[in-house]
Amino acid sequence: MERRFDTVMFLSVMALLSIGVVMVYSSSSIVALKRYGDGYYFLKRQFLFASVGVFLMLAVSKIDYRVYQRLAYPLLGITLLSLVLVLIPHVGVEIAGTRRWFRVGGFTFQPSEFMKIVMVIFMAHSLSKKGDRVKAFSVGIVPHMMVLGFTLLLMLMQPDFGTSMAIAAVVFIMLFTAGARLTHLVSLILLSLPAIYLLVFRVAYRRRRMMAFLNPWDDPQNVGFQIIQSFLAFGSGGPLGVGLGDGRQKMFYLPESFTDFIFSTIAEEIGLIGVLIIIALFVTFIIRGLKMSLRMSDPFGRYLALGLTSVIGLQAFINMAVVMGLLPTKGLPLPFISYGGSSIVTTLIGVGILLNISSHEKEGR
Repeated sequence: MERRFDTVMFLSVMALLSIGVVMVYSSSSIVALKRYGDGYYFLKRQFLFASVGVFLMLAVSKIDYRVYQRLAYPLLGITLLSLVLVLIPHVGVEIAGTRRWFRVGGFTFQPSEFMKIVMVIFMAHSLSKKGDRVKAFSVGIVPHMMVLGFTLLLMLMQPDFGTSMAIAAVVFIMLFTAGARLTHLVSLILLSLPAIYLLVFRVAYRRRRMMAFLNPWDDPQNVGFQIIQSFLAFGSGGPLGVGLGDGRQKMFYLPESFTDFIFSTIAEEIGLIGVLIIIALFVTFIIRGLKMSLRMSDPFGRYLALGLTSVIGLQAFINMAVVMGLLPTKGLPLPFISYGGSSIVTTLIGVGILLNISSHEKEGR
């Protein structure tokens, strides 16, 4: 008898994905028309990304999640190799001063997006093997920090600070949940603060982002411009929004209006009701994922569900907090909604794994 996956999680993801396709078109058509002479340019690509992602999600949902336990190290090795290769000139593609992509035909692929999923698989496999031994510093902390440190080094060389910090946060969440000693984790965080300070305040553009977060009106025409335009979008939306397609901030005022700051466009055009609907859908997704993790008696499935839910939920929280001025700009897309092939496809693959885990909840294994 075929087991059913979590229908509520599936429907919440499909709702977010559908909203994303509509809002990418609404927020990008003017830019697409001016840049490419085709107002549907980004819509067509986003629809293709979403279609490929949904196909892979459904395919992956049929694959027993336990197969990834055997593939954890090969996947980690391949993905680390891709992070090395992307740094090589003429192999990786440089865009806006960062080298994060491979180009295949007319499309680009960002290996750091796939690393989010692979790191969770590796951690779930490692933690399920170690069991209670994770409390020992040499077993629970050292090997994981070595892998994490090398990964972050490669990603910071691109540079990709936002994704690096998101992956580090998920690793710490998984370690804490697995029973690693709080004193060990807190000590690591405290020891890393000087490095984080140097990475933020000794790098000019990150320092400017931090200053814009603390006081965007100090330089409203430069570093504070983006977040101020985001505030204006939220403020003008009101309870019901100005109407789908009628937003003004996307008309070359709000940078990244259909990528990292698409949530601002949603707030302006659909209003508070749209914002609350999206938050409710993400909360539903997170609750279903956490319940799934708690119900699993198989340690690998439990940690895998926790990690994948944390990756997607944390990224959604960070993106929404950034566009509302609650966190400094990080450059992370809103899962399922922001324009971008690598993000959508890899996130939907992660959802496919979660759906398969949900079909094994009652096995008692």
